Amino acid sequence: MTTDFGQALDAYLGEDGEEPPVDWGDVDTAAPAGKEPAPRTWGAQDLRSVLDGTYRPPQPTVGRRDDGVGLFYPGRMNSVASESEAGKTWFALIACLQEINDGHHVLYLDFEDDAGGVVGRLLCLGANPASILEYFHYVRPENQPSDIDLIDLAMVLEHSPTLAIVDGVTEGMSLFGLELKDNTDIAKFGRQLLRPLMNAGAAVVTLDHVVKSSENRGRYSIGGVHKLNGLNGVMYILENRRPFGIGVTGKSTIRVAKDRPGQIRKNGLSHSSGMHWYADLVVKSESQEYAEAHLYAPIQRDEEDRQEDEDRKRLDGIKRKVLEAIAKAKEPLTGKGIEDRVTGRAADVRRAVAALIDSGQIAAAAGPRNSTLHSLASTTKTTPEQPAA
Repeated sequence: MTTDFGQALDAYLGEDGEEPPVDWGDVDTAAPAGKEPAPRTWGAQDLRSVLDGTYRPPQPTVGRRDDGVGLFYPGRMNSVASESEAGKTWFALIACLQEINDGHHVLYLDFEDDAGGVVGRLLCLGANPASILEYFHYVRPENQPSDIDLIDLAMVLEHSPTLAIVDGVTEGMSLFGLELKDNTDIAKFGRQLLRPLMNAGAAVVTLDHVVKSSENRGRYSIGGVHKLNGLNGVMYILENRRPFGIGVTGKSTIRVAKDRPGQIRKNGLSHSSGMHWYADLVVKSESQEYAEAHLYAPIQRDEEDRQEDEDRKRLDGIKRKVLEAIAKAKEPLTGKGIEDRVTGRAADVRRAVAALIDSGQIAAAAGPRNSTLHSLASTTKTTPEQPAA
């Protein structure tokens, strides 16, 4: 497809897409019959509201914490990023359910899951099936958009959704033939797909991944830096504290990585990472059919959280010792060889080794007599990633 997706969709919604005539005095500013006039953005803006004190900055009115404080800015690009299985889909669906229950339409543009998985979670959270049918618009693209696809999506936008979730930015960019690490392609993806959704008035929320290593992560999702620079709303980073799953209570801390309008961070608590602690996502799964989910406002850390931090710090100390032991050894070490060189409880040493293998810092290979040999991966540093405070 050669047509720019964003231009084509904007044209369908009201822009004629034609070049202006050479004589600017001949420009016809009237809108085509039955269509809203295209926005005029190149003229000087009226600044009187800013100067006389009546201007009010954008407010996060889409989705909310348990205490009623908002989550996302309408008409702006927002983002939620985390490692896999840290709860970003649960986070997004809580906001979806809140909007649906308020009688607002929601668009869920899914490049990763399927309708059964997403709608199943909504039902698990207690959504009314009739409300889902009326207000929840699920789209699962499997090809680059054609002209008829643009019409289909424009028909959804005619419902004026307050929230538009874009789940799977990496997969979405691939579908558009764009490169994840290319800042120009990231900007193009935003212009082609995200901006038309934003221009329709929705709070656009992308669900994205972060790099595995917390040392290299900072405030960025995976890919080019333009993902953060191009946001004009809020970006949240989720840090998993307890795994999510059926029959367990999962928990992730929600931190603010960016807040362009500045109306969200003030409702959080400062943190040594520089990212404010904004909420705790807690999902208590009773069964596959029912889960209780909360977005708690930040409070002082309880004893359980402090114990988790101490456990994480102790495990990271053992990780450092394991990496140092393997680095000093003249040949790959067996599990027993590592335990002989690293002080600490054997169970903790085994946990540390397993975590380092999972993060790709240690390579494991089959050895003699059913043993496993451990060596440093080619990109491994001798200092493991640090825990979140």
